[in-house]
Amino acid sequence: MIKHALDTPFSFKVNSTASDCAARRGCLTTGHGIIETPVFMPVGTVGTVKAVTFESVWETGARIILGNTYHLYLRPGHELIQRMGGLHKFQGWDGALLTDSAGFQVFSLNELNKITEDGVEFRSHLDGSKHFFSPEVSMAAQLNIGADIIMAFDQCAAYGVGKQEVEAALDRTSRWLVRCKDVFDGRIFLDGWQRVLFGIMQGGIYEDLRRRSATQIVDLDLPGYAVGGLSVGEPIEAMREITELAAGLLPRDKARYLMGVGFPDDIVASVEMGIDMFDCVLPTRMARTGTVLTRDGRLVVKNQENAEDHGPIDAECGCPVCARHSRGYIRHLFKASEILGPTLATMHNLFFYQELMAGIRGALEAGGFKPFAREVTRRWQEGEMARLERVDKRLPGGRKGRL
Repeated sequence: MIKHALDTPFSFKVNSTASDCAARRGCLTTGHGIIETPVFMPVGTVGTVKAVTFESVWETGARIILGNTYHLYLRPGHELIQRMGGLHKFQGWDGALLTDSAGFQVFSLNELNKITEDGVEFRSHLDGSKHFFSPEVSMAAQLNIGADIIMAFDQCAAYGVGKQEVEAALDRTSRWLVRCKDVFDGRIFLDGWQRVLFGIMQGGIYEDLRRRSATQIVDLDLPGYAVGGLSVGEPIEAMREITELAAGLLPRDKARYLMGVGFPDDIVASVEMGIDMFDCVLPTRMARTGTVLTRDGRLVVKNQENAEDHGPIDAECGCPVCARHSRGYIRHLFKASEILGPTLATMHNLFFYQELMAGIRGALEAGGFKPFAREVTRRWQEGEMARLERVDKRLPGGRKGRL
């Protein structure tokens, strides 16, 4: 068991900045350890990073993970988790923990929810039972779960809805943020360590609404802020334009968290814009279906072309999976429906992301971030173009696109 100074207050410090862009190197200090930034947080939706042990997650270099309040609220229940000593103890994770507010999941249910100023009434995707979430319920659930970083309850408008609807969602998000802050004033010591509240910026792809949202949430002077409502179907160009705008609107001395963005080239581009924190289910979800990540794009390891490949997933990866196992062996595991296949693929993908972030931090320390970013982006995008060309040749009519 790793011993942490649980009574350490939360803080964020920018240690250095790039001279030719907005990228910065820093650290988050929490009661469950220090996290070097920029950082990628593996997603542990229901109290587990799917297919791997927490010892393996720690071995990748991850020191903070994400938990999903909506799923944990429904099963096993936040009050049970509190009785079991909180999520850190319940799941056996010694690092820091961030929980989302359940806002995105609740609103993504669409036909199963009813939104009012008080909160959201929704039906469980598990059994159809009726539930109600409000800012106060979200805060209570996250405090019971025991996260170091608690996200405000927000309304995420879907991409493609009208501007008026996006505007209404961001204004409601701001009003709900005030109610979240009323539950605990941004910071609270509870059960031995400090919990902090991050606000979330909304506003879709509209520049004026993003500026409006930033003004409303920054005025509350919270310990950190997130950019929400992106990577929900909008064009990549729009996502990056809004990310750059949003990062510039948030305080320089507070952590900036871009929610749900996870492709390597998007992460590198967002770091260049001044983002510090990332999360995404992409590396674990793809791994479970046989897609692994390399410096030269995605590899569908379960494809026939890998059946007799003696080489590792990625020759430049320093993970134990690449040191020990061949593409041919991992393909065999998937074809034989052996659970070890998704486990090894997930371990590799998690290592890949932590190595990417370590490379970013190292380049920032050495003063060479821009050349590093250009090379990472070039290799990834060229590899992805080559992959799509191979797909086009195999499928009638071809298939283009990011996914």
